[in-house]
Amino acid sequence: MVNILLRKIEPSDLPFLYQWENDASAWADGANHNPLSQQDLRDYIASTTGDIYKDGQLRLIVEIRNQKSKIENTTIGCIDLFDFDPRNRRAAIGMYIAPEHRGKGVGREALKQLEEYAFQHLNLRVLYAVIATKNEPCSALYRTAGYQPSSVLPQWTLESDAVLWIKNQ
Repeated sequence: MVNILLRKIEPSDLPFLYQWENDASAWADGANHNPLSQQDLRDYIASTTGDIYKDGQLRLIVEIRNQKSKIENTTIGCIDLFDFDPRNRRAAIGMYIAPEHRGKGVGREALKQLEEYAFQHLNLRVLYAVIATKNEPCSALYRTAGYQPSSVLPQWTLESDAVLWIKNQ
């Protein structure tokens, strides 16, 4: 098991968010399709409360815990709950892990921690993700985490179809 921490966004995360949000290779799999300025991200960081009920979404930073120091962790990505529907108790999941940290179990551990928070503390019943059919590593992550493919979404993006992956509590 990888020892990671999920935490609220801080102003010091601006350089990481700027790099990740402007990674054009990830745009095909996400909702962002244009570059974001540092000011856009400063405004986002300043406006987010970290309360999903107020913001309608929750973005958490993923860090690998440094076993030698309680202070210095390595920031490696972010994981989101969005499309939050408190009445029907469901939310979508999005995740970005920096390329050099992929395939090492950190995404799986981040997903596990987010699920525990969503199901136990937010009392959600359903989590879901929409994954491009060409993104097999991401599909494999959700499959091994117990998500079930629910439906194929034809021509969901310009690049490919997508699959709706669902996990019920």
